Amino acid sequence: MGAAAFEAIVLAGGLGTRISSVLSGRPKVMLDVGGRPFLEILLAWMARKGVARAILATGHLRRFIEEHFGDRWGDLEIRYSAEDRPLGTGGAVWRALAMASLDDVFVFNGDSFFDVDLSGLHEFHQSMGADITLALKPMRDFERYGTVELREGRIIGFREKKKTDAGLINGGVYVMNRHLVGRFDFPERFSLETGLFEKKADALTIGGYVCGGYFLDIGVPEDYARAQKELPLLRNC
Repeated sequence: MGAAAFEAIVLAGGLGTRISSVLSGRPKVMLDVGGRPFLEILLAWMARKGVARAILATGHLRRFIEEHFGDRWGDLEIRYSAEDRPLGTGGAVWRALAMASLDDVFVFNGDSFFDVDLSGLHEFHQSMGADITLALKPMRDFERYGTVELREGRIIGFREKKKTDAGLINGGVYVMNRHLVGRFDFPERFSLETGLFEKKADALTIGGYVCGGYFLDIGVPEDYARAQKELPLLRNC
């Protein structure tokens, strides 16, 4: 892996309860979008953005993922951090970070697509001296997502889901320092969003990088239907 290449963790172990009607026995990240598994689309985009090594945090029905991608897919080196029982987003990331080789590691939600400038996000993260940096998406007229309060590039608060006219949401793309694992004592299973981002916000420098790129979460049926129409039309997806 060259000096300029990135390393990433992809959360790919979700049960997909909100979209179970279309899963047909497959992991959520392997849902067909335009004739391809969604995870293929995400990994191909990541590779074009400079990711050279992807650690897939797998769990539920993981054999479908492992058999499809193997240990190399295109230009991407693939490794697996498998969980035998659900660890939550935090537990899954904590386990995968132990396999990382670079200090700064990208983390992606495997059921969403956010067209972020990864080089810009990484540079911003380093310029802030941040422990974690979240890519934030400006949204209008929504109630499905919580919002983030930002001040001078630093996240200072998280707000619960409610009807919102305009705000910044967590876009599910992060940069994290792998040495965070040694700084906090968490249970084996915990939530990255509430257990780390929210509860440890005062002990961390959490940056917020605002990006207006295309965003889509396939975790609910109506947005999965949108993905079928929109993702194949996007350039380089």
